[in-house]
Amino acid sequence: MKRVAPAIGLFFLAPFIAEYLLGDFPLTKLGYLVIMAPMYGGGALLIREVVRRSGKGWPTILVLAFAYAVLEEAFTTQTLFNPNYLKLNLHLLDHAYIPALGIGAWWTVFVLTLHTVWSISTSIALIEAFVPEHATTPWLRSPGLTVDAILFILAAVASTRFEIHHDHFLATRAQFLVSALVIVLAVIAAFRLPARKAGTGPIPAPDPFAVGTLALIAASFFLIVPPALGWVAVAIYLALDVVVIVSVTALSHRCGWNGRHRLALASGAALAYGWHAFLTTPVGGGQTRLVVHGSHVACLLIVCGVIGLAARRQARRGASTITPAPCAVLPGDTSSPAT
Repeated sequence: MKRVAPAIGLFFLAPFIAEYLLGDFPLTKLGYLVIMAPMYGGGALLIREVVRRSGKGWPTILVLAFAYAVLEEAFTTQTLFNPNYLKLNLHLLDHAYIPALGIGAWWTVFVLTLHTVWSISTSIALIEAFVPEHATTPWLRSPGLTVDAILFILAAVASTRFEIHHDHFLATRAQFLVSALVIVLAVIAAFRLPARKAGTGPIPAPDPFAVGTLALIAASFFLIVPPALGWVAVAIYLALDVVVIVSVTALSHRCGWNGRHRLALASGAALAYGWHAFLTTPVGGGQTRLVVHGSHVACLLIVCGVIGLAARRQARRGASTITPAPCAVLPGDTSSPAT
């Protein structure tokens, strides 16, 4: 049960972060969580379990999270190609539109980053921080993993049929083929990435609080870039993505990098989602400002509680671990960079 519990936690935390903490849905529609969990949570759990079973680390998780993002937005919702998603007049493709591909560069980079970083990676990191002693080991046996995979596939198929039925939009064959190719190449690349040991360099790692603060700043800046900037916004997004990836990779090789740093990164990202929700409008509307803002406050408090409890677990883990040297790598911290 100690290993099943975090799996269940991830199953429901992923949709909570992806839709409620983001501000798309208020807590008055919490029942939707059960409907969205097989897709978001099932996908996050499937990625996490496959990666941990294979002995890979966070670079592989991130690339598979990107593959998930393409699957959801190119096939399940088709927002990458739909000029008027669900007739909501969101104008998602208007900014930095690429006619030859039928996509908006702004929306493509923006939404794929959201799923890669927040929906999947942040959710996994927060739950793994709860169980530092099992952070890099599988939580599910084969039957449980099979059930999760089936739920994820069924959810993806059902969601796709629902979207097509209500929107009557269908991307072109070429768009589907290119998207499928991108997913396949991403999955292949993910498992070709080498597993490297974290926290083994000669330079000490920075304080986790500093890491979390920088993550909060970077994530917040990403979320507030105006889409009206078009290609400038795309350039800013890509630059931020590259800077964060390079920086975290470099820092994770430093001496003493461990679970507290990974929790700090996830916390910064989650808190950015939490405060930014106050600038958004829930999908479909119909809610009073008091209800919406009250929901945002509640979601932010929930995620702060999750972070606080995870930090206590990390502190207890560190206090109970005997290290032969100030910068020795803690047991269980031998996965790849950013792990």
